[in-house]
This record gives sequence, C-alpha cells and structure tokens, in this order.
Amino acid sequence: MQQQNIKKPEFKKIDDTTWEIATSYKTGMRVPARIIATKNLLDEMDLGVFEQITNVATLPGIQDFAFCMPDGHWGYGFPVGGVAAFNLNEGIISPGGIGFDINCGMRLMKTNLTLKEVKPKIKSLMDRMFRDIPTGVGTRGIEIGFKELEKVAKEGAQWCLKHGYAWDEDLERIESHGRIEGADPSSLSERALKRGEPQLGTLGSGNHYLEVQYIPKGGIYDKDAASVFDLKEEQICVMIHTGSRGFGHQIATDYLRKFDSAMQKYNIKVPDRDLAYAPFSSPEGQEYFSSMNCAIHYAYANRQVIMSFVRDAFMREFAGTAKSMEMELIYDVAHNTAKVETYKGKKLIVHRKGATRSFGPGNPDIPEIYHEVGQPVIIGGSMETGSYLLVGTKEAEEETFGSTAHGSGRTMSRGAAKRKVQGRELEKQLQEKGIYVRSASYAGLAEEAGLAYKNVDQVCESVDLAGISKRVAKFLPIGNIKG
Repeated sequence: MQQQNIKKPEFKKIDDTTWEIATSYKTGMRVPARIIATKNLLDEMDLGVFEQITNVATLPGIQDFAFCMPDGHWGYGFPVGGVAAFNLNEGIISPGGIGFDINCGMRLMKTNLTLKEVKPKIKSLMDRMFRDIPTGVGTRGIEIGFKELEKVAKEGAQWCLKHGYAWDEDLERIESHGRIEGADPSSLSERALKRGEPQLGTLGSGNHYLEVQYIPKGGIYDKDAASVFDLKEEQICVMIHTGSRGFGHQIATDYLRKFDSAMQKYNIKVPDRDLAYAPFSSPEGQEYFSSMNCAIHYAYANRQVIMSFVRDAFMREFAGTAKSMEMELIYDVAHNTAKVETYKGKKLIVHRKGATRSFGPGNPDIPEIYHEVGQPVIIGGSMETGSYLLVGTKEAEEETFGSTAHGSGRTMSRGAAKRKVQGRELEKQLQEKGIYVRSASYAGLAEEAGLAYKNVDQVCESVDLAGISKRVAKFLPIGNIKG
C-alpha cells in the first residue's frame, strides 16, 4: 500500500476519544468507521490505518461501525487494532481480520515476592528462564508428536491440565477457560501440523516476550480492583506475550489461498486483496473457523506450558514451591481472534485483530471471582516502558462490541528500528536502567526498541477516558526475554 497516496479523511468528533469517518468518504462503505483515541494519538496514526479501517467498513454483513483502537497501525487487511462484528448469515470471516499469529495474547501471573527479594537475583533468574524456555526462530519445545498435537488443537489448555502443565484454577482464569467449541483437527493441513508439532512451549520471535515486572509506588490506579487481584506496590509479577507460532501462521496462509478460490466461486470482490474472505456460513468459512479455533487452542496451551516453565525456574531460584510463592495466574487474554458473541440479542462473529476482549462486571463469560470488577485486560508496552492491567466495562459491551486496545502499537517498522538502534548498545542502555535483557539475537532486540512503539501510558489513558476499559495497575520491567 502506497500510504503517501492516501487522502486523510475528515473526522467528525463524537467526543474527546471517538472520531468518525462517514460512509461518504469511500464508495461502498456500509457503515461509518470509528477511531478510538485521544486527538494526539489520532494525529500520530499512519494513513494506512484510515485506508484499511474504511475498507473493512465495506464488507458484507458488518454491524454498526468498523472500529480501530488507539494502538492502531497499518497491518495486513485489517489495521492492527481493528474490530468489526458481522451478522452470521450475511456476514464474512477474514484471515486478515484475525492475523497470522492467531490468538497471540497476553498472560499475567502474580507472585508474593517483592522487588527487594527478586532484584538481587534477576540476572540468574532470567538466565535460567532463557535456558529453559525455547526462544527465537527455529527453536523446539516439548516433544508431543502429531497425535498429541491433534489433542492440543481439540482440547486447548485442558490438555495441559491432563499432562501436568496446569493447576485446576489456571483454567478458570483463561479467556473461554482455554477451550471453545468448534475446533476440528481434521480441517488442518499436513503442513500446519508439521510446523506446530515441535513448537509447543516456545516463546518465538518478533515482539513476543517474557517479562519479570513489579508494580511501582503510585502504580495502583484502582485499589478496590487491585485487592480483588491481590496486587500491591513493589510486588513481582510475570507477563507472557506469545501466540500460536508457526501453527497459526500456516493456518492463516492455507486459508488465504483457499479464499482466493472461494471468492471466485462466490463472485466476491474486495478493495484490498489482503481482505480476502469467505461468507461465514459457507463451507469454506466454517472450515477456516474450525481451523482457527484449533490455533486458538494451541496458543492457550503454548502460554500455559511456558508458565509452567516459569514456575519451575522461580522454584529453583527461590526457596519455596510455586504454591508457597503464590504464583497464580491472574488472566490470559487473546488479541487475534474471531469469536461468536451476542450483542443486543444478535449473535455476531466479532473479529479482533490486535484488539482485546473487554467484558464488564457480571458478564457470564468471565470468571466468577472477577464478576465484581470486570474481565482483566492486559495491555503490554515495550520492554522499556512497562505494561498495564485494566478491567473491562459494560460501556465497551455497548459501544465497541466488548473490545479495547491490546498493546502500545508500533510507530516504526522493524527495519526502520534496526537502522536507528544497535542491539548491543540497546542492551547496555537497558541494563543501565535496571532492566536485564536476554535475546535470541541483537537484530531482534533492536527491532523492539521502545522508540518503535507508541506511548503505552497514552494508549491506556485513551481507553480509560473512552470508558471501554479502566486502569487498575501499572507494571515496570526488571527482566525481559525477547525472541
């Protein structure tokens, strides 16, 4: 996409964090597009965001609005940060509206350890986890074989419980309990199985990371909600960001090819080839939905296995068991999915591409222990700036199909970041800031420099002001493993 040829739209200001692009902006738009952001973040967005989200607004069966969150940036098909809901009968399903890394997501676990206890051992702890958790391109995880992989694809995180990688209470604190209906491994290609078989329990590369963090003084925004999560200042937590690895990537690749044929069959034309889709109710759409659900399961299981490795590493570095250190999962939330959900009495297929579910208090789809405060929302920043725990709101359910931001969002390509930053120098700078980093490559480290991302504080402030999620606590890094 040649972004320099894109005309910047005129925005109608709905409120301080909602900006609307009318259907008159582009031929074929069925609904307006809405950007959720402060004026400052809106002005900084690349033009590709507006081109892509208005393309999304042309798709059949779309409901109400096409949304982009404040972390939005140009992506494949949908912008990263894109949200759209479609009618099940006339609507569509699009791999470009979900992403190649299906169910890339965030997992947050707490401990009862403090910054004072962990900081002196952070180097040996991170070194141990870097040894124990396969990281980077081409690494191999636990050996499971193809038959067990099919069980993972069908059972999700429940497979981990059967094989000693999970506690019973972990499953209660995973989105959808780590398993959803409609995952059929028979829909998977041999290539997808071959790519997925060796990678369970691996962190991967790119922007994926494992981070040891603490809550700084003044980092609690909502004391009542923080008490529900048992969070306090200077407490140590661990955040894991990864997804379905090559397994999900291959599934997306397979179905983008299949949808090329399907679009000819159904006489479908799209404004951008990256928006290839099939009718959701079609055989092709249902087959992709089933395969995508298998990748969703794989990603839940992948993060669960990694968390079990984290528990083991802490037990070796500190006196006590994972139970005695209260190494409990707070929540695991997905941010690259399409899920069937009900809004205003209608069942819809909701695409979230680089966007997070944000259900409010009392929603039956969140753990009962969180009914009082709402679904945990985990928004990760760069390895230099910190991350946030927020909670979902009823307003999000009413206004944005229960959706909010997923991270800080890139402002610079990986190539541009590498031209500006040297990985070895960045490593030294981070150590001077008190952040010990291990990375599979210096080039990969440079790609993820903080200057390549938006300000996570501003992103979280935006969704808080918009009322679609509320800040609970901020976390700052002291140790990070990058792919």
